Amino acid sequence: MAMMRKSVNPVLRAVSWFFIWFFRGTPVYTQLVFWGMFAVLVPKLSMGIPFTSIEFFSIDSNVVMTSLNAAVIGLSLNEAAYLSEIVRAGLEAVDAGQVEAAQALGMGRSLTMRRVVLPQAMRIIVPPLGNETIGMLKTTSLVLAVPFTLELQFATNAVANRIYKPIPLLIVASVWYLVITSVLMVLQVMLEKHFGKGFEAK
Repeated sequence: MAMMRKSVNPVLRAVSWFFIWFFRGTPVYTQLVFWGMFAVLVPKLSMGIPFTSIEFFSIDSNVVMTSLNAAVIGLSLNEAAYLSEIVRAGLEAVDAGQVEAAQALGMGRSLTMRRVVLPQAMRIIVPPLGNETIGMLKTTSLVLAVPFTLELQFATNAVANRIYKPIPLLIVASVWYLVITSVLMVLQVMLEKHFGKGFEAK
């Protein structure tokens, strides 16, 4: 999506703009509810010739759109809209002169991207990317809208409803989220140090 936003092709730019506009502009809970109800809205997936009764194959939507698939698709599409803007901002932060210098040395576009642009852009991309990843982890508590029964918050609520003690179970869930986010924060710091080599203030 980030590369489509930077494309010279107006169609690709328009598609990426609409994707980002839609998935950033609508609540993630609403999106998850939609994907959870996909099998109800579209009971059968089929491929054939439009406006005829000819079908090459068809499959029950419940087989394809399981709770896990619905949760993964819903969160992935929502996060893709945010992450694409983070990546685009990082790429655009690299001075255009760097790209011109690389091309003057005979480096192709892909090599320039790998060797010149990305190493510099990652220093800018990693901090918000890490924050967004941690935010997404906590957003997984909303997949009970699908519903996905193996998710931590859903499982915690189920146990709490059985033993009639919601507060202790909520504390347990919070501790687990803290542990996982702490690990992600450590990884983020390590990545920031790795990609920040050579950029430290003298």
